[in-house]
Amino acid sequence: MHTTFQIFAGLGALAGLVACTDPSMPDDTDGRTFFADNCTSCHGMQGRGDGPLSASLPTAPPDLTTLTSRNGGTFPAARALSYIYGDPAQGHLARVMPQFGGAMAEDLVPVEIDGTLTPTPRVLAGLLAYLESIQD
Repeated sequence: MHTTFQIFAGLGALAGLVACTDPSMPDDTDGRTFFADNCTSCHGMQGRGDGPLSASLPTAPPDLTTLTSRNGGTFPAARALSYIYGDPAQGHLARVMPQFGGAMAEDLVPVEIDGTLTPTPRVLAGLLAYLESIQD
């Protein structure tokens, strides 16, 4: 027969496992929504750098479907995340694309970046999944 302590210990362990598995981990569908809302005016609907504002920008937006091919066949998740979130080495005035950091940092999920689980804003984790899904 189990003691009350064993039952509560088992329930506590179960609760801990449940807390570690977030059923709402973002995926490419979430990222597609963020991309449509925030990125298409410059990068275009397909991410090819041909959005309606692209011609008026001082630097043409890159074709986001070629990130993997331009990185030797590996999706550059760390570099993409750093640039999208807002690389502190480059202030906003040094780049055309807005930084998406700030309040996003309050809702983090673990994303594997270069073999390390990295706390990443939920919406940007979805965006990374989407960008990886549109690679040529």
